[in-house]
Formats: sequence, structure tokens, C-alpha cells
Amino acid sequence: MTTLVAGSLSALFDASREQFDGASVIVVPTAAAFRGAAAAAMEVAEALEPTGARVEALMVLDRAGANDRAIAARIASADLVVLTDGAALHALAVWRDSALGEALAPAHLVAIGSVATVLGSVMIDPRGGAPTIGLGYRSGAVLTTPSTPDQLERTRRLLTGDEPLVVVGPRGVVAESAGIWRVVVPADVEITAARGASD
Repeated sequence: MTTLVAGSLSALFDASREQFDGASVIVVPTAAAFRGAAAAAMEVAEALEPTGARVEALMVLDRAGANDRAIAARIASADLVVLTDGAALHALAVWRDSALGEALAPAHLVAIGSVATVLGSVMIDPRGGAPTIGLGYRSGAVLTTPSTPDQLERTRRLLTGDEPLVVVGPRGVVAESAGIWRVVVPADVEITAARGASD
């Protein structure tokens, strides 16, 4: 598995706590910069405490930090990298074309909540539901979070690629390996086939 996407922290640990047992884990709370990055990192660390994981938080909140090669090297040494929930557009701006972004792309990623939406080549803009350019770290699906029925329908109409739209809500968990996605916890997961895909 190269990617695990959970709609919330509680959904993540309910579904896959065992993969963290004794692991070296880096927490990157970039997306939580506006709501409290330190608190977000601490929340993950506290949830992981029973697993015996060795947890380190990298407080990369801006472009200067994202281009620190020493920080990027820490990503490469970790077993798992947890990306916390928060402002996906902020994470996109900080990570794009940066040393940290280069390190995140091949890492074993665990993305919580809306931050997962930046991982693919296509990102759904949370401000209106239109497709925009993502980071391209993962392929095989366009990830998004729940929205109003009207906005999700607009998103479906605007998508033109061959990747399905995967909506991951608070209780849902999906996983990816080599561009193949599977549903781990189906609650709050909704998948819309790409246009032209056959049943």
C-alpha cells in the first residue's frame, strides 16, 4: 500500500491501527496551518501512542520550510507520513514544486480529510467544485470530500478525464497501491465512474 485516505482521524485508526505498530511516523500538518498545526500534530501523536509508533512532527507551514532539504530528507527516512486535515489549497500552494513535495510523492502517505484532495493530477476546488490542477503524486482516482448535491453534480459534469470521482466522508477509508484504489471502509464513500467507463 502506498496511500491510505481516511475521512477523519477516528476512521483511520478504527480501520488500520495495526499498520502503525512500532513504525517511524512523520506528521506533516501543513494543511492545518490556519486552525492550529501544533494541535493537529499532537492529536495524531496522541492517537498513535498505543501503537508504540515513533512520531515526529515537521512543522512545515510555508514555502521556506517546504524547500528545506533537511526536512525533506526526514520524509524519506519514515515508514509512514501522515498528512493532517485542514486547508487543502494551502497545502497545495506550499508543497507544489518544493523539496518537501518531491519527498512526499514517493512516500507511504496517510492523508486525513480534505488534504487528500491535492494528491492526484486533478483536484476539486473546495470553493466551487470545479476541477483544477493537483500535485500529481497519485493516479487512478480524483479524490474529494462531501459537498452539497448540487456542487457534487456540477463536479461530475465538469470532470472529463478517465479517473473515477471518489468522495470520502468522515467514516470512510480508501487505499491505493500502484494507481489501483480499493475501498477499506465503505461508510461515507461514494464512487462515480469516469465518463465512458463500462460497468
